[in-house]
Amino acid sequence: MKKAGFVLYAALTVCLMIWGYYQAIYVAPTDAMQGEIFRIIFYHVPLFICTFLFFAISFLGSIGFLTYRHSRPEWGQIADAWALAAAEVGVVCCTNALILGSMWGRRAWGIWWTWDARLTTTLVLWLIYVSYLLLRRFAAGPQVQTLAAVLGIFGALDVPIVYMSNRWWRTQHPAPVFGGASGSGMDKSMLIPFVWNIFAWLAWGILLLGIRYQVERQRQKIEETQAQEALQV
Repeated sequence: MKKAGFVLYAALTVCLMIWGYYQAIYVAPTDAMQGEIFRIIFYHVPLFICTFLFFAISFLGSIGFLTYRHSRPEWGQIADAWALAAAEVGVVCCTNALILGSMWGRRAWGIWWTWDARLTTTLVLWLIYVSYLLLRRFAAGPQVQTLAAVLGIFGALDVPIVYMSNRWWRTQHPAPVFGGASGSGMDKSMLIPFVWNIFAWLAWGILLLGIRYQVERQRQKIEETQAQEALQV
C-alpha cells in the first residue's frame, strides 16, 4: 500500500511539473519590459518558497531533537531525521534558485552577481546550511547531532532577514512582487501559471523530503542495531 501511494504521488508530481512547465512557457504572456527572461520567475520564486519551507522544517526538527534527545530518544531521532532531510532539500532548492537568479541578473543587469542585501543574505543562508551538511557528513562524535541542531536553528534565523531584506534596505534586487509598494502584484494571466508552478515545485520538494527522511531513518536504525550488537559481544 505504501509503495502504491508513493508511485501515485510521484506520478502526480511529474504531471504537475509538466503542467507547470507548459503554463510557464506557453500560457503565461511575455513580459512587456523584460521579455522572455521574465519566465525565470516561474521557477526562481517557487524554489525560494520551497527553500524557506524546508529550512523551517529543519528548524523545527532541530528544536525537536534538542527537546527530546534525552527524555524521548526515539522522538529525538525522528526529529533529527526530519531536520537533516529538510536541510538537504532546502540546500538543493536554494542552490537552484541562486543559479536561476544569476542567469536572470546576467540578462537584466549585465552582471552575474552583485553584493546587495538580498543576494548577500541569501548567500549567507546557503553557506550556513552547506556548513550544516558538511558537519553532518564529515564530523564524528556523540555531539555532532547537537552541534548540527544548534547550527540549523542559527541558520533559520537568517530566513526572515532574507525575506525582508528588499523591504528594509534599498537593493538592486527587484522590489517584492507581492505585498510590496502600491501597484505590486501580478496580472491574472501570469498569476495562474505562477501558482501552478508553486504547487509543482512544492510537490517535487516534498517527494524528495519523504525519500530522504526514509533513507535517514533506515540509517539510524542500522546504526542502532550495530551499536546493540557491539554491546552484546
